[in-house]
Amino acid sequence: MLQFLGNIEAKADAKGRIFVPAVFRKRLQGADEDFLVLRKDIFQDCLVLYPGSVWENEIETLRSRLNKWNREQQQVFRQFVLDAERLEMDASGRILIPKRYLVLVGIESDVRFLGVDNTIEIWAKEKLEKPLVDPTEFSARLQELMS
Repeated sequence: MLQFLGNIEAKADAKGRIFVPAVFRKRLQGADEDFLVLRKDIFQDCLVLYPGSVWENEIETLRSRLNKWNREQQQVFRQFVLDAERLEMDASGRILIPKRYLVLVGIESDVRFLGVDNTIEIWAKEKLEKPLVDPTEFSARLQELMS
C-alpha cells in the first residue's frame, strides 16, 4: 500500500510545471503508478494528487455507496469526477498543473507538497506557515480520537 510522508517545498514555474519531490516520485515509480489524478480538496484550499490505483479505489468506493437512479447522488458523483484531471509525470519528474487549479487554491509560485497517507497534497506555501488546527485543540481532538 502506498503511503506518503513529508512536507517539502517546491516552486511552480510560469506554465504551472512543478517537480514532484524525489521522495514521492520514488514511491510512485516503485509502485508502478503510471498516472496521477489531481483535484481540489473537498474541505481545504489545496490540491490533492491521487496515484492512479488510489484514485480508482476512491471512485469504486464512492460509486458503491451511490444509487445511480438517485439524481442528487449522481450529481455528487459527476461533480467529484468533473473536478478531477488526469496527469502524467514527464521524464524529469515534473507535472503540469492546469492554471485553473492553481488559481482555485491561490498558488502562484511557492508550494508545499504534503504527504498525507495515500495521497499527496499541494498547498500554497503561505497557507501552511501556521498550524491548520490550534495546538491545544489538536491535542484535545487527538486524545479524544485515540481514547
